[in-house]
Amino acid sequence: MSKPIKLGRRAILAGGTAAAALALAPGSAFAAGYPERPVTVVVPWGAGGGTDATGRMIAARLEKKLGGSFNVVNRTGGSGVVGHSAIANADPDGYTIGLVTVEITMMHHVGLTELTAEDYTPLGLMNADSPGVTVSADSEYQDIASLTEAIKASEPGTFKASGTGQGGIWHLALIGWLMSEGLAPDHVTWVPSEGAAPALQDLVAGGVDLITVSLAETKSMVDAGRAVNLALMADERVGSHPDVPTLKEAGGAFALSTWRGICGPKDMDEAAASAISGALAEIAEDPEFVEFMNSRGFGIKYLDPAAHAAMMADTDTVMEQALGAAGLTSG
Repeated sequence: MSKPIKLGRRAILAGGTAAAALALAPGSAFAAGYPERPVTVVVPWGAGGGTDATGRMIAARLEKKLGGSFNVVNRTGGSGVVGHSAIANADPDGYTIGLVTVEITMMHHVGLTELTAEDYTPLGLMNADSPGVTVSADSEYQDIASLTEAIKASEPGTFKASGTGQGGIWHLALIGWLMSEGLAPDHVTWVPSEGAAPALQDLVAGGVDLITVSLAETKSMVDAGRAVNLALMADERVGSHPDVPTLKEAGGAFALSTWRGICGPKDMDEAAASAISGALAEIAEDPEFVEFMNSRGFGIKYLDPAAHAAMMADTDTVMEQALGAAGLTSG
């Protein structure tokens, strides 16, 4: 049997701090005259999910910091490949940027694309979150211990889960959790979706038994009393959801983090890149951004462009190992 895998803090190495990144005087990195026309901000996942909400907030703050229009466009499909390709293949003139997610360090390992993190100009990491284990409000399992025991006692394929595409980060979260419990990575059947929002709809409709997505993405359904967060795949509880225990508290041994950052195409115009990265450094500490992220349970994790690049490279190595352990790599 494959050894359990653990992905935690290493997958989101800090590599720097917001304080260091903000050493520049406010506005000093902004390029005069940029933008001169509307900027497209590509979000590789569907409307209504955590990535979409984060992307729209960042776009709104960029408009206030830099002026001009920053227009969010959702480019879904291919388990994230379509949107990430749209960012990487855009003209590097600074007028198409996007929200690049942790999936970029995974997709090429599973044969979905040849794109890697090296095909982008990192402009700033803005967010990192851990996934939870969530069930519908009418599920017979209302705590993580009973759900875990039921899954372990079940025949393979009895339970169904969702949260993202096949081989996506939330799928890997499920796999890691199962393996840490001594189960096969496919003991629970994965039902692919184009993001957290459709997965939540499937959950409350009874199409799947559980989902593994961020707590922020489950907030609306939980607040409406239609879903329940049973546990968090993190080393410790988070301030936005202090009542949600970690898997470790229930005797588990698995933790994972995902992240979102702003990138442009490789070899992006330096003046535009400098303007955007300078603005992002300020946005990370902007009270409106902080309030928005905290109110929705999104974890703020800022890294400057250099640290952002180093983190993506490190995560790529971690994901290659994890996907290999789960038998999902194409090579």
